[in-house]
Amino acid sequence: MIAIIGGGISGLAAAWYLSKAGTPSILIDKNPHLGGVIQTSSWEGCVLEGGPDSFLAVKPEAAQLGRELGMGEELIASNDDRRLTYIWKNKRMITMPDGMMMMIPTKIAPVVTTPLLSWGTKIRMGLEYFRRPRGPQPERSVSDFISEHYGQETVDYLAEPLLSGVYGGDPRALSVNAVLGRFVDMETKYGSLTRAALEARKKMPPSSEPLFRTYKHGLGSFTGALERAIAPHTRVIRGEVEAIEPGWRLRVNGEWIAADKLIIATPAYSAAALLAPLDTELSRLLDTVDYSSSLTIALVFRPGRLPDPSGFGFLVPKKERRTLMAGTWVQNKFPHRAPDGYVILRGFIGGAAAKEMIDLPDDVIYDAVYRDIGTMLGIRVKADHQRITRWRRSMAQYTIGHTHRIAQAEQRVKSLNGLYLAGNAYSGIGISDCIRTGRIAAESCLR
Repeated sequence: MIAIIGGGISGLAAAWYLSKAGTPSILIDKNPHLGGVIQTSSWEGCVLEGGPDSFLAVKPEAAQLGRELGMGEELIASNDDRRLTYIWKNKRMITMPDGMMMMIPTKIAPVVTTPLLSWGTKIRMGLEYFRRPRGPQPERSVSDFISEHYGQETVDYLAEPLLSGVYGGDPRALSVNAVLGRFVDMETKYGSLTRAALEARKKMPPSSEPLFRTYKHGLGSFTGALERAIAPHTRVIRGEVEAIEPGWRLRVNGEWIAADKLIIATPAYSAAALLAPLDTELSRLLDTVDYSSSLTIALVFRPGRLPDPSGFGFLVPKKERRTLMAGTWVQNKFPHRAPDGYVILRGFIGGAAAKEMIDLPDDVIYDAVYRDIGTMLGIRVKADHQRITRWRRSMAQYTIGHTHRIAQAEQRVKSLNGLYLAGNAYSGIGISDCIRTGRIAAESCLR
């Protein structure tokens, strides 16, 4: 029998790959529903995601698992023909320049003409093309890395808002090696990130692959299908693991459960607490993974309440931010998200604002959000339906030294025979990354 602690997407994926092999497991989760931060609800035919809303199409794990579950026809792609992103600067929305690979420019004209960046930054971006390779460099923060190539303004108005929407963290603390490892490889080989991006584009055949994918009825339908699929081979226990003993014995809800192998698919701080009596150094290493909190706010407007917005949404750099970090026009980003005429604005609060606001009453949070969208979008009407979802310590932060610390932790895990870790704390925070860690943990158990 294999025990899995944690019923988020990582734990569910591990249970699925064990179930697929006909291996029984016990899945233990303290929450009232499985799926972790994936939560989907609906209102008047509108699909509302409380947690993540999609996964990157270039990472295949989430789509592949969906196909294994018979959900291939439910896969939908982002409406990339409408993919415009706006950035709030100097009291107006400015379109992100076309041809950007995150913060790397690959087209000249959009960068030259954009009011988002000053002429000093534009000239620096042009000169970056002539940087020569200098070999491997010491680990740096994302902020230092991007500033070295393109200047501080690029950090403030491209890197920070883009990465805050993914990690909810501070680019001054995030490790570029852990977060943007591909960019580090590009720098090592070419020196110039721009020249590397242009070379990569030449070698890549034209692709119709969308940027994002999700499921027609929301990601909750995906985790729901997983829960049903694992049922024949998986016993689900609702409760909290109170203690772990070698062997493996787990005390859950006051009773002991025996297992041959153990997968821990919880946040790193929870894994650290459970493993402290067995290996204090492993516990310390896991506890170094920092986490940020976040809130998502769904505002739904019935037909006729708002004019049709353009683009996928907007980002608010820290230098310009009051409350909202980002906003998405849900019905523009994906099809099948709302009946005709409905407008859904999905707001995101993270970082320091989330830490300050997460325990405040709903009405205080709504007041702050409406002030922001009134100023930035000119929206003066209240939504017909609104919903707040709070996520405490849910987004892993890959700070400087993360890769080295996790490698040390993995070595110590090997000494605890039959123990495996999965989740967003280790090698990627996206849905596909989590599924990959769950699959690898399950395959390791089967070996």
